[in-house]
Amino acid sequence: MGGLGDPPEGTPDGAPGGGEEEYRSVVFDESFVRAARLQEFSAQERITDHTPAVRRRPPIRRGLSRQALILVLLIAVAFGTAIYMGVRHPYQTPAAKPPEPLRMTVIPLAPQGAVPGTADTGLLYARSPADQFRIGADGITMPASRRTAHFSDSQVVTALTTAKDYLVESALDPDVLTGGATRPVRILLDPQQLDQFDQSFDRPTADGRHAPTGWLVRFDPTHAQLADPRIRVQGTLQAAETDSDTLEVTADHTFVYALRPTGSEDGAKASLFTVRRELHFRFDRDDLRMHQAELVVSYVQAGPLACAEDATSRLRPLLAGQTAKAGGPAGTDPYATGSATALCGSLSASAQPRV
Repeated sequence: MGGLGDPPEGTPDGAPGGGEEEYRSVVFDESFVRAARLQEFSAQERITDHTPAVRRRPPIRRGLSRQALILVLLIAVAFGTAIYMGVRHPYQTPAAKPPEPLRMTVIPLAPQGAVPGTADTGLLYARSPADQFRIGADGITMPASRRTAHFSDSQVVTALTTAKDYLVESALDPDVLTGGATRPVRILLDPQQLDQFDQSFDRPTADGRHAPTGWLVRFDPTHAQLADPRIRVQGTLQAAETDSDTLEVTADHTFVYALRPTGSEDGAKASLFTVRRELHFRFDRDDLRMHQAELVVSYVQAGPLACAEDATSRLRPLLAGQTAKAGGPAGTDPYATGSATALCGSLSASAQPRV
């Protein structure tokens, strides 16, 4: 049986004194324990003298960080520079100038004798100066296009194409020629010219500004109709730069129509009617972008017509076998302001077919 104070199992490890021998140097006797002075740290002392076990999180800063502020500043500087360069750009397009009113001249050409005619329209063309003319839009040929100092090659092509489209719609479209349609021509004009265009058709006036026949070719449908839809055309297109913001296209074409009396049968005699049109178109950059044109000059010669007939609103051609009535053009009043001088010419015999 173990001694007093020994564990019931005896001394551990079989050694005298057991495991206590290893810790005997640090074992305090009763007198030492009683003499020891105990001291407990206060909460403040524990906070002050001892490092916290958990690291404090840095305080959250309100507002943008320095990097974000720098980024915002750089964006603001770049945006301001872009605005400044846009305002000060040396090639910026100035405000578009308002278009000039169209100036137009329509000159009837009176035949010197009876108008020649035949039922064979092919023979009419073959025996006239229009024998070698092309048919329809093929006769409006595009010239070789070259860039100018301030306009690219594509912009020059756009101006020429728009001018050609205007010629096709205003002189070759059957609905325009005899049907009274105007919209195909109207949509190709600069919007600032539409008031003048509309006034010309609402209130036609021979004042050099408001004649429908200055804008397009149209016949009196109660008097004449097309005997052959294959209209003969020949002429030229030329483009040139007038200033850094304007292109000008000059179109000079002759259109030859085969006509017969309205309501007549196919075997009725037909005659040729010739229209010479010189048109000046002007394009700014907005016109080029919108595929529209500003028509500034229209010079028209047409015949055979009677000088006494009013060619302001519609053309009333002299047909096969007819002759011009005696008398000149309508009188001109030099005291009336805003009116154009009445003009009339004589149609050369060489311009008529030999039948």
